[in-house]
Amino acid sequence: MGNENGERLNKYLSEAGICSRREADRQIEAGNVLINGRRATVGQRIMPEDEITFMGVKVGGKQSPVLLLVNKPVGIVSTAEKREKDNIVDFINYPTRLYPVGRLDKDSHGLILMTNIGEVMDKILKAKNNHEKEYIVRVNKPITYEFVEKMSKGVYLKDLDKITRPCQVEKISKFEFKIVLMQGMNRQIRRMCQELGYRVKDLERVRIVNLKLDGIPLGGYREITDEEYLQLALKLKESE
Repeated sequence: MGNENGERLNKYLSEAGICSRREADRQIEAGNVLINGRRATVGQRIMPEDEITFMGVKVGGKQSPVLLLVNKPVGIVSTAEKREKDNIVDFINYPTRLYPVGRLDKDSHGLILMTNIGEVMDKILKAKNNHEKEYIVRVNKPITYEFVEKMSKGVYLKDLDKITRPCQVEKISKFEFKIVLMQGMNRQIRRMCQELGYRVKDLERVRIVNLKLDGIPLGGYREITDEEYLQLALKLKESE
């Protein structure tokens, strides 16, 4: 059984790349985690000699931390769910088990992060932390001054009964604009455009916080650099 001097089970699962600490607690509560063959409890601590299994699979200790910048193509689903045949985990086929940080619509392409660092996932996903995500959007008709003004001030989404937060919007060309969001409602940009009488023809995410898509080919990925990780860690710490 656990030991008050040991390591917290949710921290162990997070560092092993299984899921975030918060999700680990949910999985423990659901009975999906065993310690030495016995059902674990939330808050339990473990010792190095304990055998941990998750969903019937032995957890083999801590993995090296990995954070990938992935250029997701259209058609790939940003989920780790194996029942989804086009899931991003199988698509990139990385040797270490990784999980996508947040979502990017199946119909959209561009930057998505994948990691086994649970703490990074939790901090980026917290909307209250105001982490910037930048997109380039192409629409079906000319962009007007009125459109830019309304998008930037916030749009009421009838089907969600919510008003989007004010955001940065900049016209790039006749049919393209840049938008920087600090929230992540489901299909938010597409919904905003639809409310204003526009249809999105192409949507690409090009930046998350300080991490940029620059130079990563469609369908490709690269590991975060030490300098990028340091900058990201500082920005995440500032938002705590």
